[in-house]
Amino acid sequence: MIEEVPLADGVILRPAAEQDVEALVRAYDRNRDHLKRWEPRRLDEFFTAAGQAKRLKGLLEDQAQGRAMAWVLADGEEIVGRATLSGIVRGPWLSSDLGYWVDGGYVGRGLATGAVREVCRMADEELGLHRIAASTLLDNAASQQVLVKTGFEPYGTAERYLEIDGRWQTCRLFQRILNDRPAF
Repeated sequence: MIEEVPLADGVILRPAAEQDVEALVRAYDRNRDHLKRWEPRRLDEFFTAAGQAKRLKGLLEDQAQGRAMAWVLADGEEIVGRATLSGIVRGPWLSSDLGYWVDGGYVGRGLATGAVREVCRMADEELGLHRIAASTLLDNAASQQVLVKTGFEPYGTAERYLEIDGRWQTCRLFQRILNDRPAF
């Protein structure tokens, strides 16, 4: 069972829920400028309750099918970050991709490191995954530091890998091997 986990400064990591729509709208609106450099270009609808409800519904459907797992970082009623395992593949691969962000007002408190560490633990112990992959823009030193501190290793770069902030950008690729248990 995926549980709620305390991080630091009263912030908790917990599974995302349908009731998070309004808090997600506030979080993304508050962090529009902070996240712009690191995320895909967002249409205006993304920053509305309808846009967040649609996005969250799709994510929770993927989660129910075992293809994703989504968490929020919550400080009381406010969401101050997200962490998501997407593209979960079973069978001999047992792998997933990790994405995360922390509110601009909460950067530097160790929340990203704590969240990534806990997501990796739950991916191993609760979801039974073998490997998690992550990527960062080449100049995102802070995110690269989080990944290295939490046991990820760089394994290459990918040219024009993701469309971020309106441009196809080259990314540094990381992975963390969680265990060597047999897949079956």
